Amino acid sequence: MTPPLFGPYGRNALDHADRLTRFGANATWFHMFDAEAFDLCTRHGLAPCVEFKTFRADFNEHPELLPIGVDGKPIRYGRLVQGVCLSQQDFLDKTEAALIEGVQRFQPTGIWLDYLTYAGWFEVPDPDLQESCFCPSCIAEFCQSTGIDADTPAAILANHQAAWTRHKCERIAALGSHYAKIIRRHLPGCVIGAYMCPWTPQEFDGALTRIFAQDYALLAPSINVFTPLLYGTKSGRPVDWGRQWLEASSSFVPAGHRVQLILDALDGTEPLRETAKSSVPSWGLQVFGGAAIFAEDKSANIFQQTRHQIEERLHTA
Repeated sequence: MTPPLFGPYGRNALDHADRLTRFGANATWFHMFDAEAFDLCTRHGLAPCVEFKTFRADFNEHPELLPIGVDGKPIRYGRLVQGVCLSQQDFLDKTEAALIEGVQRFQPTGIWLDYLTYAGWFEVPDPDLQESCFCPSCIAEFCQSTGIDADTPAAILANHQAAWTRHKCERIAALGSHYAKIIRRHLPGCVIGAYMCPWTPQEFDGALTRIFAQDYALLAPSINVFTPLLYGTKSGRPVDWGRQWLEASSSFVPAGHRVQLILDALDGTEPLRETAKSSVPSWGLQVFGGAAIFAEDKSANIFQQTRHQIEERLHTA
């Protein structure tokens, strides 16, 4: 069985790979199947973990991928948005092809599915939450799958909100299951993770499922490790957000499933200390932009101490 994985997210952290192992990292996460990153991990004894992009694209270059909102027009978007229209089969085919190519060529310790959601952005204090995706194809797919006769966004949301939300969650879970089967077919021992909207099911009027269509119970058969993106400063949250999340997680994460936080180096080291105190331990730990944490001995030592404390709790849990 793969041991708990601790380390930075970010390819640039591998430029100082010797410091990672010296200060308690045993893994690193990087974007897509980066051959040089795999080579550096091998040379320094680090477990290579891939962040695999699923449903995110540059809408300026590919406006056809924009989900349709309640008003029948493409949703509002800025630089930071994730989630594409899932009726765009060409896009889904290219995503699948990239995954197959990667798992045939490389042997990562883990693959974390990212942007496995409907459209939106949650790394802000006041998120712009828009209902989507109401293109004719998505509406037709909903009606065919559910047997519901509704042809407009207004009719769906007024009369079938629960069924619409459930349908979106099932659609995301089915695609997650499809990708997991591809990974397991080629790499049976690979850890499959999913980066998650960090909100509890009740927050923002149930936006975890209502907007982002991430349902822990539906995803659980495909996912080994759930990783909420706990970026406190960006989200306007307190330093103990990770600790709070872990201690609440048993109420919505299916029993027996591992959770592993990803914190943000932008938030400093206090969230590391708080996470280490949680009575519910994180299965390892990621730090986004983690190169900054390992750049200084003081913060790197705090990471190492955090790892030791978490491992002690895991051994006694």
